[in-house]
Amino acid sequence: MDKIKPLFTATATAIGGRSGHTETTDGAIKADLSLPKELGGQGKVGSATPEHLFAAGYAACFGGALDFVAKQKKRDATKAKITCAVSIGPRDGGGFGIAAKMRVEDTGIGQTELEAFVREAHEKICPYSHATRGNVDVAFEVIGAVAENVI
Repeated sequence: MDKIKPLFTATATAIGGRSGHTETTDGAIKADLSLPKELGGQGKVGSATPEHLFAAGYAACFGGALDFVAKQKKRDATKAKITCAVSIGPRDGGGFGIAAKMRVEDTGIGQTELEAFVREAHEKICPYSHATRGNVDVAFEVIGAVAENVI
């Protein structure tokens, strides 16, 4: 396991598990939780699941990693739209697992170049990608500009 030198630490507390409440110690995130109907719960409107929170975090983190890679190549990916879908379901080996699908869109960057940026961000930069590697199936759909539209 790689060791890190912490630069920032976020802390959150959850009470009541999937049917409770979670919030960060600084109050930046406060979310009521409920078990989705697909997992046998009530699926309360306006509530979140851990999968919602993970999807939002992974999308935001990956967007930052993508722009970091782009800036190293003198490009700008701040307008990239990252959509992360996180699924939960039973694992073949027992228990539950998650899978993620990432859709990366930036029509200001050519398709081939954007694919290269996504690959580098996923393989070398994004901490969520590092944390999921070998544990979570992560698939990508990349949508960049067609070559003749890139300036």
